Order: sequence, then structure tokens, then C-alpha cells
Amino acid sequence: MSDQQKVADRPSAAPPPANGVDQFFKITARGSTFAREIRGGFATFFTMAYILVLNPIILGSAKDKFGHQLDAVQLTTATALVAAVMTIIMGIGGNLPLALAAGLGLNAVVAFQIAPLMSWDDAMGLIVLEGLLICVLVVTGLREAVMHAIPQPMKQAISVGIGLFIAFIGFVDAGFATRIPDIAQTTVPVQLGGTGTLAGWPVLVFCLGVLLTIGLLARKVKGAILISIVTMTIVAIIIDSVADIKSWGLTTPKVPDDIVASPDFGLLGHFSLFGAFGETSAITVVLLVFTLILSDFFDTMGTVVGITAEAGLLDEEGKVPNLGRVLLIDGAAAVAGGAASASSSTSYIESAAGVGEGSRTGFSNLVTGGLFALALFLTPLLTIVPLQAAAPALVAVGFLMMTQVKHIDWDKYEIAIPAFLTIAVMPFTYSITNGIGAGFLAYVLIKAVLGKAKEVHWLLWGASALFLVYFAIDPIEQLFNVK
Repeated sequence: MSDQQKVADRPSAAPPPANGVDQFFKITARGSTFAREIRGGFATFFTMAYILVLNPIILGSAKDKFGHQLDAVQLTTATALVAAVMTIIMGIGGNLPLALAAGLGLNAVVAFQIAPLMSWDDAMGLIVLEGLLICVLVVTGLREAVMHAIPQPMKQAISVGIGLFIAFIGFVDAGFATRIPDIAQTTVPVQLGGTGTLAGWPVLVFCLGVLLTIGLLARKVKGAILISIVTMTIVAIIIDSVADIKSWGLTTPKVPDDIVASPDFGLLGHFSLFGAFGETSAITVVLLVFTLILSDFFDTMGTVVGITAEAGLLDEEGKVPNLGRVLLIDGAAAVAGGAASASSSTSYIESAAGVGEGSRTGFSNLVTGGLFALALFLTPLLTIVPLQAAAPALVAVGFLMMTQVKHIDWDKYEIAIPAFLTIAVMPFTYSITNGIGAGFLAYVLIKAVLGKAKEVHWLLWGASALFLVYFAIDPIEQLFNVK
């Protein structure tokens, strides 16, 4: 949408509101209609509804320190509930067409980085703590200080690194790439398929799903990811009914006896706010919370500004309307996600689909949130999706996050090298925290070597010091005889 078109969306003399609802949400004043808001609400839901499948798969496929796994049905309920409630609250409190749900990337941090170090209750407690700290940052006005502390190219590199990490998880979950057993005495860590070649119907479903997803994305089809998941699930169900398949992995694609079922709220309230400090070192806990805050906070800022600009709602000074309330609600969404064991919830860039269909106000959020609430009763239908049908979405999301790489100045080594390390270390060490730490340390070091230490914000110096201790924790523990 051009700038002229966006300005044109704001009528110079808006007609009077049709009723109280119109007046509250400023539907007419923003040049929209009830029909456009409803259509936009549906578009946003169908574009981001894949999270109801992916979040349970990502969180449910991981084990905590004690070998426990979260129940897929309960995860689906928690994911839908938090998305429904927080999306509606954002619509009423922030009056922006901005939907919220469990954040991809953030849930990967919880599943593959945090949970192996502690219990699930402790891990979700860190999410609650992260959300509370974000709310404090918003209320105290410190968000500007944090925003200025991290160079923009580093933020973009973090997004790219998480994208590659998510894509790698998708390839592994689908069996497209597998770990070569150590007994093979090979220096190659992964291989194609289970034996160096692709074999079996499940892998074929994944490959077809990737082709379908990228084809739909290239055609800019709204809801491309969801369409791919649904289509390949149907294909998988048909294949499973006619072929002799040894295993699909965690989820077998079989039609359930009942499509509708009562929600299972068993995970709600299962969190321990400070339990993590008893399971791992305090420095590790601080770094993990910092990583969550960094990912959540800056993703939200980019999403809010991007969606608002696309909707033509930025004011004359380029400011987002109700920004304080919007950021506070987003922080509260992280708290709600942790309290429900659904991982941190955040604003979704897929809300752009609703804006593209005409959404200009928070009224469309009532539609999107209502559809998430309806999904609470369709859990059996949503838990028949095999990994091979959902994993292509991870690859697609990885691509979308990878596009940020174009904004990094690769000719400027003082930023390019830290960015490269951030991007590379994440998938290569299977750790988002390691990637951020490597990038921060490299950035601070290079700036110091070039005599530009004063250009580094003090918050970045402090974070890098924490990361230095984090990477050197083993020799430090040996030095001080800490067990």
C-alpha cells in the first residue's frame, strides 16, 4: 500500500458514527466498516491459526530436566485460550488490529533451551517473570533505553538466527535431516533422511508440504501456511489408511471418534515464579530471562510499528496510537502465556493479513479472538496433525524471518562479523542464547579494538559481561570449586 493510499484511508471529515460500538472503536472515523473489520478478523485468524498446531508440537515434543512432557491436548487448550483472551483485550484496550498468540521462536527457546535445565513449572515461571519485567520496562519508560542499547542490525541478526534455528527444527522433526549416530565414527553430524537418502511416506508428506507451502507463499495466498497444514494432514490421513507405515513419530494422522470435545484446562496455573533459581545457576537464569525479554520486546516493537504503519494509523509524528497500552498488554500476554503453560504470547505480524483485508480497529480482534475461543472445543480435530504436515510451516516461518538479513550492512565488518556469529551459532549449537551471546561479545570486542568503545551502550557492556561468565561458567566453577 502506498503512502498516498494510506493517507487516503483517513477521511478529512469522517461521517458520524453509526452506533456506540462504532464510536468506541472509531470504525467510521478510521475509514473502515463493520464488514471490513469482520473480514479482516477472519483473515488474521486463518493466517495465524497454525499456532494451534505448531505450539503444542514444539512444546509437546520437548522434555524437561526430569523427562516430563506436556500433554498435547492441554497445550492446544492453553494456546487457544490465551490467544482468544489476549487478542480480545488488545482489541478493546489498544484498539489496534493486532492479534496475539504464543510466539514462534520464543516457544523454541522454552522447549529446547530452558526446559532441559529445569522442570516445566520452573520454565513457565521464567516466562511469567519475563512478562512482568517487560511490563515494568514499559511502565518506567525504560523501553527507549533498551531499544537504543542494541544496534538495529544485531536485532535483525537475532531474528535471522532464530529463523534458521526454527527451520532446522522443522527439518529434524520431519525426519528430513537426522543425526548420524556417534558409533559411525564420522565427523558429519547430520545426514539426509535416516540413512543418507529420503525414504518412507511420512518424509514424502513433508517434502510435498514444503513444495505446497512455498508455492502458496510465492503466490501470496492468504492463509498459505494453514492451507498447507490442513491439506497435508488430509493427505497423511489418506496415506495412513492405505499404506503400512511403521511410525509417524509423536502424532499419528487418524480421524478421531469425536470432532468436538470439552477443553482441558489442566495446565493452567502450573508455574513456579522463582523455582528456576533452585535448578540452575543464577547467572544462567538471568541470561535466559534476558534472552526472552530481548526476543519478545523487540519483536513486538517491530510488529506494532509495521502493522500500524500498514494500516495508515501512525500520527503526523510517526507515533503509534495508544503505544503505552499496547506494549503493556503485550507484556501481560507474556505473563498469561507462562501462567497457562502456553509459552510467551506476543503480537503477530500475521495481523497484516487482516489489515490487508481492511481491518483498521480493534473490532477485528473481537472476531479473531472469538474464532480462537471456538477452537477450544475442536481440540480432537487439531491434535491429529502429524509432524510431517506441520513441519513445512517451520521451514516457511524460517524463510520469513530470514528475509531480515537484507538489512544488514555486510561490508561493515564491525557489525557484519557479530551479525554472522549471531546467525551461525544459533542453529549450529542448537541454542538461541549462545547465538545472542556470541554476537554481543564479538560486537563489544570489535568496537573496543577499533577504539570505539564509547559507542557501545552501557547496557550492552553489562549484557556482554554476563555472557562472558555464561560461556566460561565451567572453568569459573572449577576455579572456585563450585559443584
